[in-house]
Amino acid sequence: MASKQFSLGIKAGMSIAIGYFPVALTFGLLAKTAGLSIFETTAMSIFVYAGASQYMALSLIVLSVNPLLIVFNTFVVNIRHLLMTASLNEKMQPDKKWIKAIVAFGITDESFSVLATSVKGKISSAFALGVNLIAYGSWVLFTAIGHIIGANLPGFLKAAMSIALYAMFIGLLVPSMKGNRKVVLLAALAAIIHFVLFITETLSTGWALLVATLVSAILVEILYTKRRKSSEKMYSKKEEV
Repeated sequence: MASKQFSLGIKAGMSIAIGYFPVALTFGLLAKTAGLSIFETTAMSIFVYAGASQYMALSLIVLSVNPLLIVFNTFVVNIRHLLMTASLNEKMQPDKKWIKAIVAFGITDESFSVLATSVKGKISSAFALGVNLIAYGSWVLFTAIGHIIGANLPGFLKAAMSIALYAMFIGLLVPSMKGNRKVVLLAALAAIIHFVLFITETLSTGWALLVATLVSAILVEILYTKRRKSSEKMYSKKEEV
């Protein structure tokens, strides 16, 4: 039964593995051009396993930011995973804690989406492990392949790839901004705060990024909470009338 569920999980996660191919490949290539060894690059994908955070960490490594600040920034970007795994745990079948810990490590935005929508009723640990394993294997494998490809690129292409990291960030941000004013406001506010901190040299690059991310998120959430409460009050008054 467990083996069958595991196989079904592999099949369900195949689309994620295919989707990770170009992103992981690009990360490996950029990591090579940034000066990371194949061991360092692959180890980052093995132990961090978080696409956007790895790209962010790579940009901070290039800027020689304090490693502790890179860890803090990565934690802030990935804090949503705490909510995703807590939510998913409610749908999981009872199992040993160490098995659930392994499942939790492999949860990404994509695997969470598959696990939350593809199974009716409780999710078995074997199925979740199957989804996570094929996705994780794809990410690590294509990271290494990307680094190998990067090692064989001509010098002028390696130099040109330095701007690809910023293009990747834009590519990740723009789709989420489409039709979502909250994300647009969040991105704009974070950019303004970071710009002010940068030109005034108030904080170093790592701290400026961390502060801009946290402050913008808190301010936007406060604003939207007040708007929601205001709308609820107006709706209640209309119902009373």
